[in-house]
Amino acid sequence: MSGASPASPGRSGSALQLPLSLSLSLTGDRKRELPAASTLLQPIIKDVGEIYSRLLDHRPVIQGEIRYFVKEFEEKRGLRELRVLENLKKTIFETNENILPKCEQSMHDNLGEVFQRLQAANDMIHKLQEKEHEQRKIQADKLMAGEEKRVVQRETFLKEQQNKREEVDEEHRKAMERLREQYSEMEKELAKYVSF
Repeated sequence: MSGASPASPGRSGSALQLPLSLSLSLTGDRKRELPAASTLLQPIIKDVGEIYSRLLDHRPVIQGEIRYFVKEFEEKRGLRELRVLENLKKTIFETNENILPKCEQSMHDNLGEVFQRLQAANDMIHKLQEKEHEQRKIQADKLMAGEEKRVVQRETFLKEQQNKREEVDEEHRKAMERLREQYSEMEKELAKYVSF
């Protein structure tokens, strides 16, 4: 709602425009009466403008409330933000001037020692890894030698078993042959007795 709008005559300062039908109905003699009527209408127009501005134009009230709120807000808060920012500035300045150089110096002093310790630990771990690798290699070689030895022992065992089986088979065959001969002789002797 701007104050220069034609709907707010009290604000614009211009006189109330008469409707078109009223201005057309005013003829010659009555035109002389128009100035007298307009002087009578001036206070009414002014009152209507004031009523309009009081009822519908809330800008002065809102502006007053805003000014009151800002005043209360600034008074109650005071310069708290400024004090906080100054404290932060002091803390940052102290950090930059005192603490940061001490930290850098301490870091430079201790980083060499830490680096040496890390290097020593790295060397020790490398040696342990090499020992473990050698032990694994020795263990793998032992396992391979043991496997080869077991393969040789197995082959020897199988050959011995084959030889023994052949010997047993041969003895069995010979025993069977002897038994056949013995039984055939016994049958011959029995045949002699049966013919009697």
